[in-house]
Amino acid sequence: MNERCPWCGDDPLYQHYHDHEWGVPNHDEGSLFECLNLEGAQAGLSWITVLRKREHYRRVFDGFDAEKIARYDERKVADLLVDSGIIRNRLKVAATIGNAQAYLALRDKGLTLDQYLWGFVEGKSQINHYRTLQEVPTTTAVAQAMSKDLKERGFRFVGPTIVYAFMQATGMVNDHLTSCPRHRDLNPGVQS
Repeated sequence: MNERCPWCGDDPLYQHYHDHEWGVPNHDEGSLFECLNLEGAQAGLSWITVLRKREHYRRVFDGFDAEKIARYDERKVADLLVDSGIIRNRLKVAATIGNAQAYLALRDKGLTLDQYLWGFVEGKSQINHYRTLQEVPTTTAVAQAMSKDLKERGFRFVGPTIVYAFMQATGMVNDHLTSCPRHRDLNPGVQS
């Protein structure tokens, strides 16, 4: 039986995300920075909530340009907190600004986000072989290590569960169920 992972349900936006983005190895700096922040914005909510707001997030957060975000002032924060197109949580907005500053500090040390984050998985996707959603973990030792290091570097809203969701989204792990065609698509030559 070849069925999509059931978590995306029948919502066309969610299915498109599942079919074209989730689990695809992502090495693009801007996209990694965006995803890390959007996963943090999701904390306590469902991913579809953030996914529906993603385009608006991109507009109001200057395309997730870290250099611009790092310079946001209280006026910009006040504008964001009244914008119903995003999740209006002061801590999450502040975290995005702080994350931009932490990212720039990382870059100043000669590390790209791609090198740094993918280094936790030695630069290659971990291919899992889960048959049911119940088998898929919410965090792993690698996610815990990444979370700890991110926090030490000043990143926020990067707990182990958020980090593992980020790893799934960016293809650091392939957690598509073995019955899902995307499991094989993303790992040609690997037996499901």
